[in-house]
Amino acid sequence: MASERDYFHLSGPLHLTYVNWDHAYHRKSVAASLVQGVYVLEKDRQEQRKGPDSILMMLITPYLVQFMNSSLHPYMCNNTLHRSPCYVIAFRGTITKADSVSRDIELDLQFLKNGLHRTSRSEIAIGAVRNLVASVSGNGSNIWLAGHSLGSGMALLAGKTLAKNGTFIESFLFNPPFASAPIERIRSKKVKHRLRIASSVITAGLAIAMNSDKKSSSFDSFDALSAWIPCLFVNPSDYICSEYVGYFEHRRKMEEIGAGSIEKLATQNSLGSLMMNMFGKESEPLHLIPSATLTVNFTPPKCFREAHGIHQWWKPDLQLESKLHKYL
Repeated sequence: MASERDYFHLSGPLHLTYVNWDHAYHRKSVAASLVQGVYVLEKDRQEQRKGPDSILMMLITPYLVQFMNSSLHPYMCNNTLHRSPCYVIAFRGTITKADSVSRDIELDLQFLKNGLHRTSRSEIAIGAVRNLVASVSGNGSNIWLAGHSLGSGMALLAGKTLAKNGTFIESFLFNPPFASAPIERIRSKKVKHRLRIASSVITAGLAIAMNSDKKSSSFDSFDALSAWIPCLFVNPSDYICSEYVGYFEHRRKMEEIGAGSIEKLATQNSLGSLMMNMFGKESEPLHLIPSATLTVNFTPPKCFREAHGIHQWWKPDLQLESKLHKYL
């Protein structure tokens, strides 16, 4: 059974004076650090570490001391405090320890089957975000969502759910899983391009055949989400999330060859989801989103673990490339 320990809800001021809240690196680093705190929090719980023995307490104590002494540096970044969040809900990814691994892997499989929205943990997550939005401003403007890996999927689900009702929450999604074959990992650009075109044509054709009566509502739903622009952070060497690079880039290429209308339909459907719907099984392709700011880390990793790890995202001097992808 899922519980509130599976996400981390941090409330109160985050106005550490050394943080420039208008600086993309600072915002990314703060969000990634908070997600790391969720991992540590769960490991502390599993190891029954409490109070002064808690690893999380040892990690945050220096920051608490610096916050208490912030009056010594009143000149730093005070003009950017309006961009800081008052509340952050952060979600961890899979932990391969006995007390959580079976539950986490089950959720990973549900994500691959486009069924994460049917799980009890997702209900808790969405409920927590909704309750927080309702208890503060009501529009989510002072709230952040953050997550890593499976946790990014959970944050994405919560963000999309609220965005459908017009509540757009700033979201930081690190190594978000993409439930599709990792075509981006193919080295040949020609092969990748041809595979994507074929996939788009088949997906669009199947979507028209199955959902001709629902086509208008499908477009309306995707259009409604386009104003919500989450921040995605991916590594091309991470096959779990690298497909987002091709997913957004392929839209531009289809427009260039005059096939934009085909891609506009294909980009909001997945073959797997359509096939499951064909057999009467409800499916929601969570990974398909209309708009995003995509940041790609081209720094060569030493191994897959480093490419998929949360630690990379607060390191300085990364080879990053960011691009806004707006659905029109």
